Amino acid sequence: MPLNVLIVPDKFKGTLTAQAAAELIAEGWHEARPQDKLELLPMSDGGDGFGEVLSRLLDVQEQTIATLDAAHSPREAKWWWDPKARTAIIESAKIIGLALLPPNKFHPFDLDTYGLGAALQSAADIGAKHCLMGIGGSATNDGGFGLARARGWIFLDEHEHQIEQWRQLSSLQSIYPPAPQKDLPDLLVAVDVQNPLLGATGATRVYGPQKGLRPEDFEHAEKCLSQLAEVVERDLRLDVAAEPGTGAAGGLGFGLRCFLNARLDSGFDIFARYARLKERIRAAQLVITGEGAIDASTLMGKGVGEIAKMCHEAEVPCMALAGTYGSSEQMEQREHCFARIFGMSPHLTTTELAMRDPGFWLPRLAADVARNHIDK
Repeated sequence: MPLNVLIVPDKFKGTLTAQAAAELIAEGWHEARPQDKLELLPMSDGGDGFGEVLSRLLDVQEQTIATLDAAHSPREAKWWWDPKARTAIIESAKIIGLALLPPNKFHPFDLDTYGLGAALQSAADIGAKHCLMGIGGSATNDGGFGLARARGWIFLDEHEHQIEQWRQLSSLQSIYPPAPQKDLPDLLVAVDVQNPLLGATGATRVYGPQKGLRPEDFEHAEKCLSQLAEVVERDLRLDVAAEPGTGAAGGLGFGLRCFLNARLDSGFDIFARYARLKERIRAAQLVITGEGAIDASTLMGKGVGEIAKMCHEAEVPCMALAGTYGSSEQMEQREHCFARIFGMSPHLTTTELAMRDPGFWLPRLAADVARNHIDK
């Protein structure tokens, strides 16, 4: 019998965008089961691809700005404008993303979020009343310091000298707000993690290594962000460093919360609202999701895990296609949400080959699952 199949993958990090993954899964599935009706719904939980995903769900216009990347090199970047709702959509990874920089060329102490200021100014200039910003995938660990400076905030050390690099924040003594300027839009920030700013589960220790921070850098980086949080609490009367999501994007969640009065929300929840995801799941007979790795973190708030939970509640079977998945013991802990889980590795090939050519292996995995693992 033909099935209504909803294909709703996240990105396969480092190899495929969510859109590319959806198209490859659909290609393989259609080859094996051409009678099925496929609906493609690439998703994002606030990281790389957030802007592209939301722009496909809304009637928006693409905008281009001249700005700076995390290393302060000139860069043209795009954002999206919904004139009817007067809403701007900004994906910070398009401006200060780790994927935009050559590997291992820059140390995170030399990178910051300054370039995001131009995007927010552009949104204000066009008359935006609201702004959605996805902040995952950043190259930075500056607590939003660079963006605050771009918006006119002044940071002074004990000698009342301006601090211009976030690695100097350990000597921060006072913060002064900018002069009155054009009102920025109300800012809703899509965070893809729930980490606080500081500590063992904070920005530096959990995500810093992905961006190039070494263990010997942790103490100084933590001292800088801790001093920033302390002065913010004293001067701005904001004690928010322990709030979930403030550690997202190297503390950019914290900076947006404190310096731009932003609200932080789950990136997946934002996507689900705009996509009418519950309604789409109820209309499907099978949901296919996926990401690069199905592992112990999948059901800890990540998009693919949330899809599986929603399907479980709606009593719609959910299958996951991954680049790789973990041990059988780990799998047993997750089986209650997924009908089945398959990986290019170990199902078809090795992890190395799967990552080298996912465009070859993912449609073959989808075809194999459609052909051999769907009840006839």
